[in-house]
Amino acid sequence: MHDESIHAVTGAFGYTGKYITHRLLAAGQKVITLTNSVNRENPFGDRITAYPFNFDHPQKLIESLRGVSVLYNTYWIRFNHKQFTQTDAVRNTLTLFDAAAKAGVRRIVHISIANPAEDSPLEYYRNKALLEKALQQSRTSWAILRPTVLFGKEDILINNIAWTLRHFPLVPIFGFGNYHIQPVYVDDLAELAVEQAHSNQNNIINAVGPETFKYKNLLRLIGKAIGKKRILIPVPPPLGYLGSRLTGLLVNDIIVTRAEITGLMNNLLCVDTPPPCKTRLTDWIKDHAHTLGKKYAGELSRRKNRQKAYQNL
Repeated sequence: MHDESIHAVTGAFGYTGKYITHRLLAAGQKVITLTNSVNRENPFGDRITAYPFNFDHPQKLIESLRGVSVLYNTYWIRFNHKQFTQTDAVRNTLTLFDAAAKAGVRRIVHISIANPAEDSPLEYYRNKALLEKALQQSRTSWAILRPTVLFGKEDILINNIAWTLRHFPLVPIFGFGNYHIQPVYVDDLAELAVEQAHSNQNNIINAVGPETFKYKNLLRLIGKAIGKKRILIPVPPPLGYLGSRLTGLLVNDIIVTRAEITGLMNNLLCVDTPPPCKTRLTDWIKDHAHTLGKKYAGELSRRKNRQKAYQNL
């Protein structure tokens, strides 16, 4: 796939962006990254150049994108915090799209979320829909990938479910756990993103994996794989959220938000379209059972420490 143009990846030292970057470099592609963590441990050495986002200095952002053919956008904020908000993320992403257009970027491959909706009561899904609409109305060629929940070595959700199962003999679940979740392997998403770089057709793709689980069955699958079969206790969602807040105090993190619980229980982490991604979570868990959940993966620690590499299992 090698060509002489430059491909830009947001967050190449993070999670999804790192997998996209690995695939691009393996194909001989010239890559730069835009990041808030220019001093984070760099797994690529001198093979890529890092530039700050410069959201507050759009002209500098435009100059960083000069000569870029394809921009892979993974930038987002999972929840609101005193140091960052999703409103900030929307504004910054719109600035990024505008800078890419002004810099002459040919195509944007944008990582969104499954089931976005402009009328959603959930800010996360509503904002994702807003950004999709803005990209579709731009003059840049685009592909929008809509993953559900990712799994991989640097994962948070699947890893921390395993961490919980390793540490607590009784595990509360929101309601009865009959809602569904359809995980996708992060490297499958990266492969799909790189494939979309070569098209000029505007595409929206549900980037989902081949397996769909009831949430309670997913916990049982993980527990069996790591040798920690636990008793799952149905609790009202508000009580489950309170429990997560108390546990969060122990690990200095926000484990889950009310909106994430609502999205999960409303089956927003699955879709009814054929899956383009092939890696089975069932197989991946078996291969990583010896390390999965041994360490807690903290969202806030990643945000606050802009030097340390993301956890690798």
